[in-house]
Amino acid sequence: MLGLRILPLTHRVAPDLVEAFRGVPVANVSDCMTRMTAAGARLRPLSRETRLSAPAITVKTRPGDNLMIHKALEIARPGDVIVVDGGGDLSNALIGELMTTYAIQRGIAGFVINGAIRDLDVIGAGALPVFAAGVTHRGPYKDGPGEINVPIAIDGMVIHPGDLVIGDADGVLCVPRDEAAGVLEAAQKKSQAEQVTLRQIAEGRLDTAWIDQTLARIGFKA
Repeated sequence: MLGLRILPLTHRVAPDLVEAFRGVPVANVSDCMTRMTAAGARLRPLSRETRLSAPAITVKTRPGDNLMIHKALEIARPGDVIVVDGGGDLSNALIGELMTTYAIQRGIAGFVINGAIRDLDVIGAGALPVFAAGVTHRGPYKDGPGEINVPIAIDGMVIHPGDLVIGDADGVLCVPRDEAAGVLEAAQKKSQAEQVTLRQIAEGRLDTAWIDQTLARIGFKA
């Protein structure tokens, strides 16, 4: 039934790509995706650990209800990240201490919640990466409906089941599974180029001629 479905996850991003992305800043990956993809500035890291790289189990749920998140915890594999579209509603928390503790026991890589969480003292001090839009003490309902392993979207960022989801202190980003290898190559090259720029800054030889060249191109006259 549409709106009440649990689908199998048949393809995940390759494990070697998951591991390779761990060392690449999310900002550099975002730049290599033409700065056109983002989960929105509201979706912030709320845990001590922010580094995330994992294939997505997707959940679409009614705002304020976490029944399907519980089910996703049961069917996810170790190393998966549970990505939840809760409509961005902050009225009720969708996860808290109990669910994150169970997720750690299950080997889950983290949570991305387009909605609210609670028990921030525990989650904030923890090693499980959790990204969410807000915090509230009000707990969730557990009645459904919802869907698991369907395409979801968070502030225009589309996540398909099995896509790569990466995160760090700057936020989270989805890299489409079929594009991950090419994006990784481009992001690694950008990271290497940034290291060259940092060395030039440290040595006092950074070339900033492009600034005046750009001003002239857009019509600025001194």
